[in-house]
Amino acid sequence: MHSLVQPNSWIALRLPSDVTRVFKILPDKTISLGKYGSFPSNLIIQRPYHLTYEILDKKEGEGFSRLRVVPTAELYAEVLAEEAACGDTPDNNESTSISATEKVEYKVVDEEGKVVDVLDENARQTLTQEEIEELKRDGSGAGKELIKKLLLSHNALDQKTSFSLAKYKLLKTKKYIRRFQVLPVDVHNFAKWQLEERDASKILDLREEMLGLVGCWGNVHYGGDDVYLEDPGATGEQGEEMLPKIDEGLLAGRWLVVDDTCGVLVAALAERMGFLYPEEEDDESKSDGRVGEESEAAPEQAPTAVENGKIEAQDDQKDTEMADATTQEQQPPAEATTGEAKAKQHKRGSDFAIPFSQTNTITVVHGATQPNLSFLTHWGFDVTAPNHPPHPLLNHLLTLSWLQLLNPTADTTYSTPPLTASPETLLSWKPGRRGNFHRKRRRFARTRHIVDTARAGGFSGLVCASTMDPISILKHTLPLLAGGAPVAIYSPTLEPLAQLADCFSVSRRGAWASGMVPEILDKTAEELERWAGTEDFPLNPTLLLGTSIHTSRARRWQVLPGRTHPLMTDRGGAEGYVFTGWRAKPAEGRVSARGKFQPKRRKVETGSASEAATPTVETPKVETPVTA
Repeated sequence: MHSLVQPNSWIALRLPSDVTRVFKILPDKTISLGKYGSFPSNLIIQRPYHLTYEILDKKEGEGFSRLRVVPTAELYAEVLAEEAACGDTPDNNESTSISATEKVEYKVVDEEGKVVDVLDENARQTLTQEEIEELKRDGSGAGKELIKKLLLSHNALDQKTSFSLAKYKLLKTKKYIRRFQVLPVDVHNFAKWQLEERDASKILDLREEMLGLVGCWGNVHYGGDDVYLEDPGATGEQGEEMLPKIDEGLLAGRWLVVDDTCGVLVAALAERMGFLYPEEEDDESKSDGRVGEESEAAPEQAPTAVENGKIEAQDDQKDTEMADATTQEQQPPAEATTGEAKAKQHKRGSDFAIPFSQTNTITVVHGATQPNLSFLTHWGFDVTAPNHPPHPLLNHLLTLSWLQLLNPTADTTYSTPPLTASPETLLSWKPGRRGNFHRKRRRFARTRHIVDTARAGGFSGLVCASTMDPISILKHTLPLLAGGAPVAIYSPTLEPLAQLADCFSVSRRGAWASGMVPEILDKTAEELERWAGTEDFPLNPTLLLGTSIHTSRARRWQVLPGRTHPLMTDRGGAEGYVFTGWRAKPAEGRVSARGKFQPKRRKVETGSASEAATPTVETPKVETPVTA
C-alpha cells in the first residue's frame, strides 16, 4: 500500500461525527464534505495518510478553502489538560480549550491558556437558532468560535459534572468542528463505510468482526513464493497438445472461495495473503512480463536515472538526477536504448503461456458469465478490463463458473479446440483479425488451466459468503479440499448453517458407520467422497470433523462506575454466523482396534470357601523381523 495519497486512488475521510466518506482522488477537483465544507483535492495529493486537517476560512480573493494540519498537541489538548489538573507535568506546547473538573469553577481558555470568560451560575441561554445559523454561515475559526459561544450561552453549564460537561462539549465538537482525517481504503474502512453509509445488503451485512472471524477460521495466510509454469513456446499452427501439463506437486497455498459480496470477501483474503495492494516500485524480476490476460499496452514506468552505465528505477518521491558526461559516453545511443526498452515492455510469451502462479492463489467459483467483483476497483483492480495495468491480483486470482467446475465439456470455451493457422495465413490477415486469433487462443489456454487445476483439488481451505444453500456448495467443493483443510462459511442468518451442521451430527455419523445406509454398500472411498446424497443423508457425514457455529459482535460500551451499558445508537441488522469444520479423509476398509486384553476378575466359589481366580489368556507371539 502506498504511504502517500496518490492521484486516481481511493481514500477514506473520517469526519468528527465518526462517519466515514470514501472518495476517488482526481486532480483539480473539489471534495465536498457537506456541512463541514469543501476543499481542492490537490491539497492532499502526495501527502501522508493518517493526518488530521482543518478546513480554514476562505481568504479574500480566493474561491477555495485552505487546509491546516492539526498538530498532535492540539488534538489531545483535553487529555493533557486533565493530566495537568491532576498534578502531572504539563506540556508547554499544549492548547487547552476547556478545563472541567469537580469542585472547580468552569472556565473557557484560549490556545495560549488565558481565560476568555467565566461561566456565571446565573448564566442563561442567549443564542437563538437564527443566531446559530448565522454563526455557521460566517464560518469563523473552523467552527471553534461557534462551539465556544454555545458553551458560554448554556444556562446550566455550572450544574454539570465533569463527565457530563466533557460529553456535551464532545457532542458540539463533532457537530460543528470542521476537521477530517485521511485514511487509506483498506478492507476494514471500506466494509464499515459500505455497511453504515451505503447498501449493507450488497455485502450480506458482513461486519469487520465477521471478516476477521472468517479469515481466521479459514486459516488464510501467505501461501508461499510465486511459482510459474514454463512457456511451451507454441506457434500459431500448434493446437492443444502444446498446453502445459499440470504439476500437482507445485500446487500449494490455494484457497477455494464462493463470494457473493461483490468482492469484499476476496479483498479481505487477498489482504491476508499479501497481494491486494499494488507495489510502490515496479519489480521487473517479479513481474516477468506476466500482466493482464488481454494486455497489449506497456505499464507506465517510474522516473529513471542513469548511474554506472545502468538504468535504475527511482522512487516516485525522488527527483530524477542528471547523469555525468563520462557516464553518458558509456551509454548506448538514446534511440537504441528506447527501442530495447519498448521491446522489453511489449515482450509476451506464446499464446499458451500461463500467467498464473501455482501457489498463493484464490480460486473464485461464481454462477454467472463473469464474477461480480466490482468492489475490487477500490484497490485498483477491474476484473472486466481487457487491457489491465500490472496488479498483483492478475497473477493470483482465478475465476471459473459452476458449469465449468461440474461439467466442463458443456462449456464451449473449455471444450472448443483452439484455432490454428500457418504463418503465411496469419500474415495475410488484417491486424484486427490476427489480434482476435491470438486472444481466443490465450483465453482457451487460461480457461483450460483454471478448470483443470480446480478439478485436480488439493485446496488448502474453503471460504464462502454466499446466498446459495451451503449444503449444495459443500456437496461439490468438499472433494476438492486436501486433508485437514479448514472450512469457513458465513451466513447472515442462522437457519442454513444449523441445517448444515445437522448433516455432520454424531448421530448421523454413527448411523453411517454402522451400515444403516444401504445406498453406500459396496462403494469405494472415492465414490463416497463424491456421493450424490439422499434425503436423509444429503452429505457424507464423515467428510468434516469438529463442526461448530460461531458468532461475534464488537459493541461499543460506556464504561463508568454505575453507568456501564452498551451504546444504544449502534447499527442493527443481521447478526451473522460462521460455520467451521475440518476436512477429513476417511480410511478405506474396516478399522479394527487391537491391544492387550485385561480380563475382569471374578469370584469363584469352591465348597465353603471363596477364592478369587483370574483366568489367564495366552497371547500369541509376534515375530519381529530384525534388520541390519
